[in-house]
Formats: sequence, C-alpha cells, structure tokens
Amino acid sequence: MANFVELWVYLSSTPLFGLTATLVVYVLAQAAYTRVAQAPWANPVLWSVISITLVLTATGVNYQTYFSGAQFIHFLLGPAVVALAWPMWQRRETLMRKWRALLSAALIGGFCAAGTGVLLGWLLGLPPEVLLSLVPKSVTAPVAMGIAENLGGIPALAAVFAVLTGMTGALSAKYLFDWFGIGTNRSGWMARGFALGTTSHGIGAARAMQVDADAGALAGLALGLQVLLASILMPLIYLVWSN
Repeated sequence: MANFVELWVYLSSTPLFGLTATLVVYVLAQAAYTRVAQAPWANPVLWSVISITLVLTATGVNYQTYFSGAQFIHFLLGPAVVALAWPMWQRRETLMRKWRALLSAALIGGFCAAGTGVLLGWLLGLPPEVLLSLVPKSVTAPVAMGIAENLGGIPALAAVFAVLTGMTGALSAKYLFDWFGIGTNRSGWMARGFALGTTSHGIGAARAMQVDADAGALAGLALGLQVLLASILMPLIYLVWSN
C-alpha cells in the first residue's frame, strides 16, 4: 500500500497525470455517448469536465499541475479549428451561392445572441462589468476574453460565460430545433448547424460535426463569421454607444 501511495504521489505531480486523465476520461465519456445513441444530455465534453473536476477535487491535485499535462491536448485545439475549413471547402459552391443570406443570418444571430444576454443581465440587475462580460458570450472563449477586456469587462468571467453558452447550446439545440420544426434534410441540417455555430461557437460546432457533416460544415462557418464580426463590430458599437 505504501508503494502504491508513493507511486500515486509521483504520478500526480508529473505532466503525465493531466494528459492520461484527460484521455481516459474523454474516451470513457465518448464510449458512453455512443452507447446512448449520442443523446445530447450525454455530451462527452460536459461529462469529461465534470469527471475531471471531481478527480482533481478528490485527489487534491491543483489545476496548474493538471494543465501541465493537459496542455498537450490544448495545443491540438488550433489544428482542430483549422480542420473545420475542409468541410466548408467541400461545400464551397453552395456557400458562395448563399453568401448574402449567410452573412445576414450571422449579423442578425450575433446581435440577438449578444443583446439577449445583456438584456437578461440588465433585468437581473447585474453590475456593468458583468454585463460587458456577457456581450461576447456566443464567441469562442479566447476571442470573447479579448473582446471583454477591450469593452471593460472581466476576461475570465467572459470565458466562463462563453463555455456555459456553448454547453447549453450543445445540450438543448436538438430539442429546440425539433420543437420549431427544423427538419433533418440537407437544408435542415445546414440551418441547424449554422444556428448552433452562431450561438454556441466551438462546443456547438463540435456537436454539429458529430451528428451530420452538413451541419458541422455550416457550424464551422458560423463560428468563424462570429469571430470576425464580433471582433470588429462589438468594440465599434460600444465606442459609439458610450459616447
């Protein structure tokens, strides 16, 4: 038993712990997700986050130690995002024909996503810095942090809002699309994917990619459009509004 404790103390303090724990937990969560026919409530990202949190809390391993290993997976997020361009390239002719409609949908969707969050926060009486952190909640977390900082918000809080927004969209989108009667033919999948990428950024795009190729391609496009539009328009709108 003493040897096992010594081994655990050693492993938990090395980068190998974070990397191994992340891979094992996600593989198990993905297997369970597949077992229940990819039900939204079984989203592997959600359960991986919950499981890793419980493991770190139970073992007393701090986040910095964990991330020293998990950062190798974090690095792969960059190539993964770039890889989203391939499904879009395969559908480039369709996207070029519909670029006006897609751009309009991105503008309207981004405005509604930011506006509804700020309106709800204002009705709840949240302080100004929290409201400003809510503005970029539907933009992918790294960009949301930069936008929030430029607006006078709290970058860390903006990242939390972005992750919660993405997870909420990934969990609830299927039920909302079914309720609104958005079908699962090719045009329906494209509409679902674009809406999910617009409101729920990377986590939503990952969910869309898992269920349908057309949905994943449009979700990746919507994610990219929101990053570009939000980075340009949100600071400008705030500057005009504050003056």
